[in-house]
Amino acid sequence: MDDVADAAGVTKPVLYQHFRSKRDLFTQILTDIGDQLLEQFRKATDGAFGPRETVEAGFLAYFRFLDANPDAFRLLFGAVVRHDPEFGAIVESVVERLADAVVPLVDIEGSPERRDVFAHALVGMAESVGRWMLGETDPARPPVEAEQLAAWALELAWFGLRGLPSPPTNVARMASDRARGRRRPGDHAASA
Repeated sequence: MDDVADAAGVTKPVLYQHFRSKRDLFTQILTDIGDQLLEQFRKATDGAFGPRETVEAGFLAYFRFLDANPDAFRLLFGAVVRHDPEFGAIVESVVERLADAVVPLVDIEGSPERRDVFAHALVGMAESVGRWMLGETDPARPPVEAEQLAAWALELAWFGLRGLPSPPTNVARMASDRARGRRRPGDHAASA
């Protein structure tokens, strides 16, 4: 708290007038980071024209935020934060709000639940790619620009979403075929 007070240019007692404890301060920081990420995402997608441009703008805003604020991203989506119930609830709220912002942008046929699943998948994909971008999986990997990551994520999301069959899905048909004892190409026989 001494370091935070010094950085803010106030005394520690003044800082405690605004935050009851370190946890209270940390809770506010997590909330603010999530709000900033969501605001940047919404501004980018609100100004986009057409579905493809909207998807691209969303990914680009997400990765640019991460590129400009790597420590904030690590703080918000770090494993330690998610292991604390109070802090984890804040992170889950950020994920839910991002997914809620994505749902109306998912331009596919089907139920609201189907769009919700895809929105959560896109948010999860962005978070995972973000970890990769920051080198968490391989610190020796050369950096990749936010624009390139957004283009790659767009490619997967756009062609992946557009390539989805209308219900019933291939997965549902495969499960039905397996239940009936039919094998499909690529199924592996159980080893004896």
